Amino acid sequence: MNLLDQIMLLLTGLVAIYLVWQIAGDYRRNEPHPVHDLFYMAAFVVLLVDGLMMIFMTYGILENPAVVVVSYLIPLGLSLGLVSEFHKRFQKTYLIIGLIGIFAIAVTRVADTGLVTTFVLAGFHTVAAFIVIFVPAQAIKAGLAPKGFAMVSVGGILISIGGIALAFLKSGKPILSAEIIFMILAPLLFLMTVAFSLGFISKIRNSQ
Repeated sequence: MNLLDQIMLLLTGLVAIYLVWQIAGDYRRNEPHPVHDLFYMAAFVVLLVDGLMMIFMTYGILENPAVVVVSYLIPLGLSLGLVSEFHKRFQKTYLIIGLIGIFAIAVTRVADTGLVTTFVLAGFHTVAAFIVIFVPAQAIKAGLAPKGFAMVSVGGILISIGGIALAFLKSGKPILSAEIIFMILAPLLFLMTVAFSLGFISKIRNSQ
């Protein structure tokens, strides 16, 4: 990891802190307090922690099974927040699916089951990514969110690229070389976080 990567990860953390602050303000202003804001905040707090760990421990920390499991909380928190906000009737069902995902990812990572580990990780990430990409577009079309909320979908596309690339790298069947993946990872995380920030802040300001 070079200095530019560290700077990009630090900027990512700062944007994540700003976004958590904005979402926390939205949570306090609304009665009853919206549960989906808690899921969103959890996702960005995990992103902040992951970024700081990568700065101080380099990309080698991504080999740790615990970090892989915790990192799944980013797409899970975002997707669970979107389901809770725009498809509340499915909130409990998707929460159960998410808990199953955490358990399955943890077991397969610890057991080091090879391709099974990769497909389990990629599978649950794909479900979460599908929600993060398509639910904002659906909400905009239904008039439930402003057009700027589409940036959340952009963030979903970026997080999908990074997540799937890392999953296949760990399987030994990378779709990109390790050198390229780690070269673009920090900028990708920064752009993803900026996209999410623009999308969520657009929605928060629209609701004020």
